[in-house]
Amino acid sequence: MTILETERLLLREQNEGDTTFILALMNSPGWLKYIGDRGIKTEEDARKYILDKSVPSYKKHGFGFYLTELKEGSVPIGICGLVKRDGLEHVDIGFAFLPEYEGRGYGVESASAVMIYAKTVLGIDTIAAITTKDNGPSINLVKKIGLHFKELIKLPGNEEELMLFESRM
Repeated sequence: MTILETERLLLREQNEGDTTFILALMNSPGWLKYIGDRGIKTEEDARKYILDKSVPSYKKHGFGFYLTELKEGSVPIGICGLVKRDGLEHVDIGFAFLPEYEGRGYGVESASAVMIYAKTVLGIDTIAAITTKDNGPSINLVKKIGLHFKELIKLPGNEEELMLFESRM
């Protein structure tokens, strides 16, 4: 189901047909470096991730990480969306793209649309974002969409210090 449409992109709920793409994305160099290895090593792992993590979020919260694809050719390029994380007071915006689609403005385009959707459709008044301290591209993106650095935090069960950004909308 398509949730959002921008000038160049469609954002839709993930489904079982996205397993090959999710497997590739979650094993891309940027994902592994900045987000971490989620143990998704086979298409079956990816299918299980979609069915156990993504789909339940759509049902429970009314939002989740949306598959982001080019309008032209319906080519999947990344994910962008919202998640409610343990340890964060506010809903978190997140995104990740295959390396060949980074640096083309797709992140800002999709994340800006998600921010508007969060406010106008979902009624969310504050959005958070977290990133590692060395993830310059993500730090720049969250600043471009209007989030401001708040503090360094540690999420439950994780010793890595992360940068927390927030925006009251």
